Amino acid sequence: MKHFPFSFSRFHGLSGFSGPFGVPGSFGFSSSFGFHRLSGIFRSFGFPGLSGFSSFSIFLRGSRITVSLPLVFSLLFSLPAFAGHTDTIVVYSPSMKKDIKCVVILPTRYLSAGHGKNAVATAAEGKSLPRLPVVYLLHGWSGNYAQWPGLAPQLARKADELNILIVCPDGGYGSWYFDSPVDSSIRYETFISRELVTYIDRHYPTAADRAHRAITGLSMGGHGGLYLGIRHKDLYGAAGSMSGGVDFRPFPDNWDLKKDLGDSACCWANWENNTVTHAVEGLKNGEIRLIFDCGTGDDYFIGVNRALHQKLLDKQIDHDYAERPGAHEDAYWRNSVDYQLLFFWKYFSDDGRHH
Repeated sequence: MKHFPFSFSRFHGLSGFSGPFGVPGSFGFSSSFGFHRLSGIFRSFGFPGLSGFSSFSIFLRGSRITVSLPLVFSLLFSLPAFAGHTDTIVVYSPSMKKDIKCVVILPTRYLSAGHGKNAVATAAEGKSLPRLPVVYLLHGWSGNYAQWPGLAPQLARKADELNILIVCPDGGYGSWYFDSPVDSSIRYETFISRELVTYIDRHYPTAADRAHRAITGLSMGGHGGLYLGIRHKDLYGAAGSMSGGVDFRPFPDNWDLKKDLGDSACCWANWENNTVTHAVEGLKNGEIRLIFDCGTGDDYFIGVNRALHQKLLDKQIDHDYAERPGAHEDAYWRNSVDYQLLFFWKYFSDDGRHH
């Protein structure tokens, strides 16, 4: 840290410096004597000779480029020590006859082994590294595949810390992750739980079994996480929800649900049969690990989450349920997802042996 391959001069450019891409150039500093905070940072890191500088200049082919030292140092010190590699991929859905975008977050060490968007490998090629558990993260109503990476930037770091693959698929503007009984073009249950899972297992080094696969999401995606997890227990060993719309029957006029389920006045069975509340009717204790939570200030879904919690208690089905301060908003989900990923990691670490 204390040694540089060249010396510094307060005001004079240094010739003979090799610039970016090997272009010959020169290198110099400009001074700002009022920049005391940066000076203190420099001194604390053993750079007393830099205490008077606020920027440096690089001269390439006669052009001067001035770079702010505060900016450089803030960027350097704000970078995480490690973070997973994030790809945006496109997966074709045969059931809906269209391409669907997904974000895939891969632990860094797997990228160097030849996996990722630019070197998509078959699972068989990942023999030198442990197969990865997978967490599917579903977005909310009006969101898309980029919602989770945007609101929870720590996901890339979590992929490395927990050694998991994170997949954030696009679930449409308002699909609620079911196969619509009235519109054959809406098949997001089929896409997520059949087509996408198959694609991910074929193209990434996953541990392709239910003991290493989990699904969760926020709001509409929270409904999707529990709905798909419970209905496809052969695929998912654990499922969760954050502020999930686990029962949308109290909201017959909201979120364009009529478009995909029919009017509640004539098609009530469609509304009943596609809720999480209905899905747990046939659930037996120990068939799947469940975790869900909701903010105490959530004006939409705190009531239906409490009702689901009570129903599971009545059925004596083990589950983790939590209420925390917070509303139906990004800040709540950004915090909640860390707890859920830890829950899934503990489940994966046990290899699902409790089932």
